[in-house]
Amino acid sequence: MSEANKEVVRTWFEKVWNQQSTAAIDALYRADGRAYGFPQADSVLIGPEDFKVIHRNFCGAFPDIHVTVDDVIADGDKVAVRWTATMTHTGDSLGIKASNKKVVLSGSTIAVIKDGLISEGWNFMDMGGFIPKLQAE
Repeated sequence: MSEANKEVVRTWFEKVWNQQSTAAIDALYRADGRAYGFPQADSVLIGPEDFKVIHRNFCGAFPDIHVTVDDVIADGDKVAVRWTATMTHTGDSLGIKASNKKVVLSGSTIAVIKDGLISEGWNFMDMGGFIPKLQAE
């Protein structure tokens, strides 16, 4: 089960982020799924439609986003991932004028998998330090 759950999470990062597939969100995220900590530390996204709004805005700002899965550890229905995203800020969809800056964002996610789908995702990343880098002259 742990290996299958690891594969769900690896597929999520590859298809949802690297391939920017909204169909993959529907295929991998439970209808009642919850994502915590993205885009802000206190954010809670409920269901695929909430997640798609944030996904669309983030990919709009960073159309070349590429997420590398650095580490994956699974225990039962939980999968912990350490990841690194590299991207260029070429869009205004986050409400910040495009800076054309290449940036790196590192983070971690703990996902809970139920019946082969992501039911919870706990996300930890330094968005507070990341956004000012885009705005700096």
